[in-house]
Amino acid sequence: MKKTKNYLNRNFKKERSDDLLPTKKRSELMAKIRSRDTKFEREFIVSLGKATHKKFQANVVSIKGKPDIVFQKDKVCIFLDSNFWHGWYCPRWKHLLKNDFWREKIENNRKRDRKTTTYLRKNGWIVLRFWEHQIKSESKIVTDKILKAIK
Repeated sequence: MKKTKNYLNRNFKKERSDDLLPTKKRSELMAKIRSRDTKFEREFIVSLGKATHKKFQANVVSIKGKPDIVFQKDKVCIFLDSNFWHGWYCPRWKHLLKNDFWREKIENNRKRDRKTTTYLRKNGWIVLRFWEHQIKSESKIVTDKILKAIK
């Protein structure tokens, strides 16, 4: 089989294989994955703090969707979406997931993200969503878009 890779060097044409870990061990590993304060989020929040002199809050639970960054005065919500959990290019790789639970989990995350974005925009918020790979490879561009939105 010819390998087809995208710019992140991921092979979406490969076949799904059996999980090498027992179910209990896989469950323990997955439970350790954080939903907030991930390394890429922390690093980006620190760099954004240096780039702007406006006050913002991180991980605001009082706003629908729990935005990762909120500029309250400017009504700007920013979501930093991980590639896997929020399903970047999900249709291309979802066949590789081990079972329906994970396919449904990611699809539900995607639906929830769309509903949250629509709700916040209808209520006067500017909503910005950035993918993990964008933040890692184009953090200056992402920061510039945020600065433009809060001016």
